[in-house]
Amino acid sequence: MRKLALTALLALTAGACGDAVSSLAYGDFNSIIAVMEPSLWEEVGDDMYGALEPTILTVRDEKTFTVTYQDPSLPEWSNLRRFRQMLLVGTGDEPWMQDALAKVEDPVDGPGLYHAFDVWARGQQATIIVVTPEDAAAQVRSHLAEINTTLDEQFRGYARTRMFMSGVDSALADTLMTQARFQVILPDVYRWSARDSTYIFRNDNPDPAELIRQITVTWKSPIPPDMSGEGLLEWRAATAAVYAEPQNVDLSQVDAGPFEFRGRPAYQIQALWTNPPELNWPAAGPFIARGVICPEQNRMYLLDAWLYAPGKEKYEYMVQLQTILDSFRCGPA
Repeated sequence: MRKLALTALLALTAGACGDAVSSLAYGDFNSIIAVMEPSLWEEVGDDMYGALEPTILTVRDEKTFTVTYQDPSLPEWSNLRRFRQMLLVGTGDEPWMQDALAKVEDPVDGPGLYHAFDVWARGQQATIIVVTPEDAAAQVRSHLAEINTTLDEQFRGYARTRMFMSGVDSALADTLMTQARFQVILPDVYRWSARDSTYIFRNDNPDPAELIRQITVTWKSPIPPDMSGEGLLEWRAATAAVYAEPQNVDLSQVDAGPFEFRGRPAYQIQALWTNPPELNWPAAGPFIARGVICPEQNRMYLLDAWLYAPGKEKYEYMVQLQTILDSFRCGPA
């Protein structure tokens, strides 16, 4: 059985007393407690791991979510039911299913997928699958893809909310549009600098040895005739020469191709950066490089976002960088 982090378990134990609903939910937003009868878990457990623990490219294949099974008949249930993300499966006759279904706002009219909040703790989200005993495993499998999409959307919303807790730097957005005729929306904690047509936005709080998020925006005019992956990487290499951290590109794992960005032709490369081998300390992380054409300005923009987060889960930070890249605008003020 997958084990929860020791710190989370200690927190759960500490909060075991008192009224559950008056207590705050515990655990990470991307940790899922899957609850059902053991016999059903034996049938669908591997399917749940496969569907709800997809991996993304960071410096390794990193799980976006972690699933932990819980038998509701065991003593640990009284604490683990206060976890932030719950996935509950049953016929609806079980006491723990009845607790959750009582919090569903929409009518519960038979087998299907439902959602509830604050079942046993405040800030808790419960995804509920009501099944029939005769075909429970098949019914669970039929909902897994939708559940993964829903949980991922919820996690991205959570990551964006946390990202802007410091506030939105709307003054910077206005300055950029006036001064350089492009715009990105950043949290207040980012600082920025500009050299000619290269703008660098950086957040290295609390310590650059522990965490760096950086986005660079620059452009070429007139628009280059070719927008290929090779050309974008060459442009990125020339731009990265001014970074405080020297960077090489590792294409052993890469996701690249053209796409449409807000109706504009664009190309994106996601891969890894590493520092040069001659340096005495190893460093690496993911980067996302985007080329975006802005015809009304006769410009092609390079947006380069990279992350350094050694020893940390990186998915939330990658969502933050993608959010900033997605906020990009160009054109008339």
